[in-house]
Amino acid sequence: MDKLYIVIPAYNEEENIKDVVNDWYPVVDKIGNDSKLVIIDDGSKDSTYSILQEMAKEKPALLPVTKPNGGHGATVLYGYNFALENGADYVFQTDSDGQTLVEEFWPFWEKREQFDMVIGHRAGRQDGFSRKFVTKTLKLVCRICFHVKVTDANTPFRLMEAKVLKDNLKYVPENFNLSNVILSVIYAKRKQKVQYMPITFRPRQGGVNSINMKKIFKIGKQAWKDFRQINKSLKQIEE
Repeated sequence: MDKLYIVIPAYNEEENIKDVVNDWYPVVDKIGNDSKLVIIDDGSKDSTYSILQEMAKEKPALLPVTKPNGGHGATVLYGYNFALENGADYVFQTDSDGQTLVEEFWPFWEKREQFDMVIGHRAGRQDGFSRKFVTKTLKLVCRICFHVKVTDANTPFRLMEAKVLKDNLKYVPENFNLSNVILSVIYAKRKQKVQYMPITFRPRQGGVNSINMKKIFKIGKQAWKDFRQINKSLKQIEE
């Protein structure tokens, strides 16, 4: 019997969060086996967490969690560890901005026993130049720094087998900002079974996009330093 934990980070998503819960809750409800929808409020300044608390009164498989603000990557890592600590067999991650489609989850779920990770490939994405630029840049950096090819390294639509995820998390620094990116690299570096599948990626469904070019360059500069350090650890895998 497979227990699924859906992990969704949220920051100032009061405009979207009800729709996100109502979209994704039926998935854990259908799978059952004590599966949970875990939404981690990353220190929001709006009513995101209070909305989640109210919804949880009528949705027993919804677990609202709140923590001090630490950024998307750190919140994703928090969610992964939370899921593993609570006995998840599979962990699925997506975001709280409504850009992904629930119905595209089920083909991923059908392949869960065949792959260590099934991850979305955002073909024809509709979320603006800056985010497309980030994805292409990260793909190039991963190729140069780690000598691996990743189709779409930072996709927030990924299903992972828990035991493999747990083993790979030991290579990710605590609170690392680009946690999904480095996990994609680790799976590739360790030659684990990964399947990329095309997904729809819509424009943000509400709220404000927090990414701008200034942030992108700042993240990129830090990522380059971090990636070089992480690569030293990953080289031990090959030796």
